[in-house]
Amino acid sequence: MRLYSRTQVALVAALSLGLGLAGAAGLAWLSYLRGAGSAATVSVPAPVGDAPAGTRVEPLAAGGDPNGGASLVLADSLPGFSQDEQENIVVYERLNAGVVNITTEVVAINWFQEAVPKDGGSGSGSIIDARGYVLTNHHVIAGAYKIFVSLADGSRFEGTVVGSDPDNDLAVVKFEPPRGLKLTVIPYGDSSGLKVGQKVLAIGNPFGLERTMTTGIVSGLGRPVQQDDTTIIRDMIQTDASINPGNSGGPLLDARGEIIGINTMIFSLSGGSVGVGFAVPVNTAKRVVPDLIKYGAVKRGWIEAEFVQLFAPLVEYMAERGSPLPVEKGLLVSTVKAAGNAERAGIRGGATPVRYYKSVFNVGGDLIVAVDGMAVASVADLFSALEDNKPGDTVTVELYRGGKKMSVRVTLSDRADWLQAQR
Repeated sequence: MRLYSRTQVALVAALSLGLGLAGAAGLAWLSYLRGAGSAATVSVPAPVGDAPAGTRVEPLAAGGDPNGGASLVLADSLPGFSQDEQENIVVYERLNAGVVNITTEVVAINWFQEAVPKDGGSGSGSIIDARGYVLTNHHVIAGAYKIFVSLADGSRFEGTVVGSDPDNDLAVVKFEPPRGLKLTVIPYGDSSGLKVGQKVLAIGNPFGLERTMTTGIVSGLGRPVQQDDTTIIRDMIQTDASINPGNSGGPLLDARGEIIGINTMIFSLSGGSVGVGFAVPVNTAKRVVPDLIKYGAVKRGWIEAEFVQLFAPLVEYMAERGSPLPVEKGLLVSTVKAAGNAERAGIRGGATPVRYYKSVFNVGGDLIVAVDGMAVASVADLFSALEDNKPGDTVTVELYRGGKKMSVRVTLSDRADWLQAQR
């Protein structure tokens, strides 16, 4: 057995007491941090209107948020909820009043051939400006005789269509808020950096049930969805968040509470919410909304020519007559406008008229296969290729003339002027 002196025993006791006090202080500090950490922190934009009870907003430290947002701290007034649930609750309480219910009236013909008003469709919209501008879908207000905008407090206002863009299924509606009424504005986000698996929230008015929230994830990106023979909406966001009739035009939000998409449609075999939802990316809206407000339509460029989409009987016919086409997909230039931009660029139309059922067009012209770097196999592809180009922009057109591939530069005209001239 080893013996210790009285001095050694006193020294060991003092050291043990010091270590014990330090450990107690450490435990107390960890307990404090754990209590403070129970307030989950998420990065959201600066609040619009009043934040819900139990929240406080603090500026982020320099460089803390690349989007220049603020830090929303969820306080302990929401005990018993997970961080994910708290994010949902706070986003909803902050922004649901910025989602409006849009209803329409249309004109119908009764048994006596009289024009009478009739209830139209309904949808949702996001207040994007405190002056009463609402972003929604084109199909929500298409053909409407009257438009009504209902707010969260139950007030109802008649609205007018400021501008509409069928190519992207977007529209802007304006109503006049009374003086002193403070509207909740839902801020734009950025759809360029979305990731599959990212959480999203949809707020809308499905089946007339006002300001309903559903949650889900980004299920896919860059989806092309064909609206009709001439319209393909590119780069749509696919989501599994429930989108039902009445949700159209409402916001698809990220966890920050910013609009990343405009809920537009659902593909469902059953006709219910069990299906695949699609939303127009908010960056598309940010690009077209200024034109809608300023001009009432989107200014887009056009190539002044008439085109025929290649189809199998035409390809076979050209081969039989000894002029086989170099490709089986593309746009045949039937005619070009005299002194128009296509003719000035050197694009040539056909000279031999042919008939296919009721259609008459010319063959022998150039065969366009790409415009502005995008492959073109249909008229809808051509619309999509020029969707983000303005009149006056110059694009490269790749084409075949006979068996020779070449490219030309075309300065675009105004598509609206061209379409008006064709009517």
